[in-house]
Formats: sequence, C-alpha cells, structure tokens
Amino acid sequence: MAKLFFGMNQSLDGYVDHMAMLPPSPKLFRHFVEQTDGLAGSLYGRHLYELMRYWDHDQPDWDADHHAFAVAWRKSPKWVVSRTLTAVGPNATLVQGDLAGEVRRLKAEVRGEIEVGGPKLAHSLTELGLIDEYRIYLHPEVLGKGTPFFAAARPPLRLAGNEQIDDNVMRLSYVPT
Repeated sequence: MAKLFFGMNQSLDGYVDHMAMLPPSPKLFRHFVEQTDGLAGSLYGRHLYELMRYWDHDQPDWDADHHAFAVAWRKSPKWVVSRTLTAVGPNATLVQGDLAGEVRRLKAEVRGEIEVGGPKLAHSLTELGLIDEYRIYLHPEVLGKGTPFFAAARPPLRLAGNEQIDDNVMRLSYVPT
C-alpha cells in the first residue's frame, strides 16, 4: 500500500512560494534528488504539474544534480488532477472525476511513497483523510504573503520526526492524529 505525503518548502510565516524564496542549497537540492529518485510516483494539481514540466527538457546551464533530478522526475509516474487539462506529458496520467476513488485505488495498488504536489490538491486530499504525512521544509525566511502550506485550517497533527537538512533548513514530519 502506498503512503501519500505532502511536502514543500515553507517560510517561517507559513507560505510556499518557490519564486519568492531563496533557491535551495546544494545539500537541500541533493536531498530532493534522492527523495524524487525513490518515489513510487507523484500526484499533482494542474498548476504545480505545469511548473514541474520544466524538468521534461534538459537546459544547457544545468549541473549534474539538476540533470539527476530531471532523470528521477521523468522516470517517476505522475498522476495529474485537473478539470481543465485534456492531455498530460510523458509518464503522466490525467485524473478527472472521482478524486477520492482514484486516490484510494492508487494507495491500494502502488507500493512505496507518492508525493502530493500543490497546496490546493493537498487541501482536498486532507479533507478526504487521504494524506498520511506532511513534510514541512522550514526555511528561515519571512515572506509576508503567498500561498499558505495549509489551504485551510490544519488537521489535528502530531510531530513524527525532524531532521536538519542543511545549515538553514529543518524538515518537520507530521502525521494525522
């Protein structure tokens, strides 16, 4: 059975905005390469999936870790939840209709970890009780605005673990109580 986790970089004031935050350190980026390489798949909302399509095409300025992330991302199955898309890219499946039923099927049929990408999708899956873990990569930045990690009131959680990833970033792992 698959485990669904929602994890994103977050500012001290609770926002997720990759454009406003400092880029990840090499050590944090390597952590994400290794995590992505070990995934059973990714479940994305439309907006984040469209941003992640950046990794479909090699860029001339990439270093070895960027190439490694792209390879890991491309090989990982992706399921894209959207009411507006009519097609998705390579190694991706469009999910429309019964979100709860489809995610329950994925959890039953897939082995390993499936990451959930996007706060709006995570909110929907939280309301359905389908997220098994929340991973907050806490950065020492205050953004003052943006998209909150939790799109609504957070569910009751308990701290399941923590890890210092680099000199500035802590990963906090929470599970529903």
